[in-house]
Amino acid sequence: MCCIAKRLFRLALGPMLVLLSSAALAAHGDMNELNMSPGVTDVGAQIYDLHMIILIICTIIGAGVFGVMFYSIYAHRKSRGHEPATFHESTKVEIAWTVIPFFILIGMAFPATSTLLEIYDNDDAELDVIVTGYQWKWKYEYMNEDGENVSFFSNLRTSQGEIYNTEDKGEHYLLEVDEPLVLPADTKVRFLVTANDVIHSWWVPELAVKRDAIPGFINEAWTKTSVEGVYRGQCAELCGKDHGFMPIVVNVVSKDEYAQWLDGKQAEAAQIKELMAKTFTLDELMEQGKSVYDRNCLACHGANGEGGVGTAIAGSPIATGELGGHLDVGINGVPGTAMQAFGPQLNDVDMAAVITYQRNAFGNNMGDMVQPIDVFNHKKG
Repeated sequence: MCCIAKRLFRLALGPMLVLLSSAALAAHGDMNELNMSPGVTDVGAQIYDLHMIILIICTIIGAGVFGVMFYSIYAHRKSRGHEPATFHESTKVEIAWTVIPFFILIGMAFPATSTLLEIYDNDDAELDVIVTGYQWKWKYEYMNEDGENVSFFSNLRTSQGEIYNTEDKGEHYLLEVDEPLVLPADTKVRFLVTANDVIHSWWVPELAVKRDAIPGFINEAWTKTSVEGVYRGQCAELCGKDHGFMPIVVNVVSKDEYAQWLDGKQAEAAQIKELMAKTFTLDELMEQGKSVYDRNCLACHGANGEGGVGTAIAGSPIATGELGGHLDVGINGVPGTAMQAFGPQLNDVDMAAVITYQRNAFGNNMGDMVQPIDVFNHKKG
């Protein structure tokens, strides 16, 4: 009896572990605290249905196996005069618990295969979006047929005060960004997911999308929903010290609203091109530079340039040294350190402004003014 009990326990252990892990896979607390959420896509609904089918099968198996085991232990206990069996194997039992699980697995395989084929069907996409993970932000590039591509970075918008508990935490603490990804409803969108530095993972549960972002590789995923709204996600791969500070926000809007947003983004890109030829005053550069610094540099270099995770800007030999060296660090970063290459992340106007700000703020007072054309020429040279 001991041998049979052990085998029954091993047979039931797998389904029970699946059952426990399924409970841990709850999506958003406001959707369902005890189970997965079907989300807002057809694929998400299929995944949810598959999950429930497998969960029910596992529950039935677990209840049946443990029911038989506990009954056998209770009804055939030694105190009732039962003697342990002397056999060590049974051909019929061996065949039964080989054949029955085989047919159960075959029954699971059909809906699972159908759902997997749907998940990986990236064909006939109406819109392609390149998603690139950076430490610690996301870059989105819309590939449009007219060649007028739109790209921008999406950064955490939660204030430093909330993060360091000097302010009350907002409703969407660590789940809000300055530039959300905007998608049209009723449109199949294909995501081409990669990374610039380390491995990230782009995950939006309600849109049924989760793909690893790996440097040098492009992974595909897709989504389509008719339900307009705001959907939030996070990087699901431990990618460094600020892993928890790179949220994802996706706004699904009507096709008309999306067209208006896209026109606005294209107009914004055209405006930046015009600004490239403009000569800014020191006051204009300082105002813009402070905005760029607060958004991109403050977390590492401190609100007053005092340093922290990164080196101090105040009195820095870079910020008070030769201008070309400062531009080189800002554009190309410092290999082997947390200082990223901001050349691909900031446009030339913002780069010129933040370099000017760093050289004249925090008591540095170098008097230098960097124009966008200077950044352009430095990159070119």
